[in-house]
Amino acid sequence: MELTFTGRGLQVTDQIRATATHKVAPLARIEPKATRMDLEFIAEHHPKPGMARVEAALMIPRRTFRAHGDGKDVPSALDQLVGRLERQLRDHHGKRRAMQHRSDGLESAHLSAAPADTSE
Repeated sequence: MELTFTGRGLQVTDQIRATATHKVAPLARIEPKATRMDLEFIAEHHPKPGMARVEAALMIPRRTFRAHGDGKDVPSALDQLVGRLERQLRDHHGKRRAMQHRSDGLESAHLSAAPADTSE
């Protein structure tokens, strides 16, 4: 998965890159089709000075997941962000499984139906 880092009002250091790479690694395991993730680190001065905000967009084929995290520092904001993206990915996988099971159930019901007796 390709990671893109952007900083607004905040210098993206090697330490922030390493921390972010380590914290978002489980998302690639949950969704192996993930192609790219854009991370934006924002130093907010309003409404509270000293707050860190991280916004992310995780791209998979035909779908983009977006989330944000707020915290007193970048690692806590990243933890919140990863939790939100993980929930979205798990919900997405649940919906896909439900659709597959629903379609499998319909096909098996049609195949197992007994033919009508027309020998009168």
